[in-house]
Amino acid sequence: MSVTSIRENLGEPRPKVTIQTIQEKKQRGERITCLTAYDYPTARLVDEAGIDMILVGDSLAMVVLGHENTMAVSMDEMLHHTRAARRGTKSALLIADMPYGSYHLTADEAVRNAARFIKEAGAEAVKIEGGQKRSELIMRLRDAEIPVMGHIGLTPQSLHAMGGYKVQGKTLAAIEQLMRDALAVERAGCFCVVLEGMPREVGAMISAELAIPTIGIGAGPECDGQVLVLHDLLNLSFVPPAKFVRQYGDAAALIYGAVEKFKQDIESGAYPGDAECYHLPAETKAALEAISARKRSMGR
Repeated sequence: MSVTSIRENLGEPRPKVTIQTIQEKKQRGERITCLTAYDYPTARLVDEAGIDMILVGDSLAMVVLGHENTMAVSMDEMLHHTRAARRGTKSALLIADMPYGSYHLTADEAVRNAARFIKEAGAEAVKIEGGQKRSELIMRLRDAEIPVMGHIGLTPQSLHAMGGYKVQGKTLAAIEQLMRDALAVERAGCFCVVLEGMPREVGAMISAELAIPTIGIGAGPECDGQVLVLHDLLNLSFVPPAKFVRQYGDAAALIYGAVEKFKQDIESGAYPGDAECYHLPAETKAALEAISARKRSMGR
């Protein structure tokens, strides 16, 4: 029985998480939880475990589709996986990551693409990367009734411009820019902001300054919440984990062991057993045996 079924049987369904829920958590000093998910089963499990926000991240490109970075994933692929995650999400706030190229050309195109995530895929918010330079776009999205999660610091879609995955905010000038970026996305209307890949001290400064919640990933425990890629948490990424990743389980070992045992049981004849087979009803079996007996008696 699933956790959801248990809660329903007890008459205690989890309340729907909304943007207001997330903002109120910051006001009360309560920690916010967020994980990525990319399909029905993972979204359902994350949702049933009580996570506040589910992000259908563009990390899909690497951990599900096998690309080297996030740049290759398309709008159609992100929409497809957001729809799947939507079907598994009941209570968590579902956020879709806008992929590279979907909001970088014109504001009109960006609004159209963001609206597709809400209208076609069932997302309740979108995430876009960038600080001050995204202010006008965030305001356009806000005016279109599309909630926005911001993302500053180490922004993977800026991989080539940054010269690789590098910690941001190491100098006074860089810290000042990050603070300007954080304030800009807040003023533009983001309901929360992801802080990625920056010194703990900088994450703490920004979190203390902003009224909106900060969600850290490699930005220290002073952030209002934390997010990780689910596949990193479960050792399913097939790459050395980043410094900020804590692995809470080893799904790779579990899956490999189960598949290896399946192979061994087939080769040894142990699977399937009689209990895993369908059987004829007694009367049909008796009739079939009678027919076989007649054939044998006739010399066939």
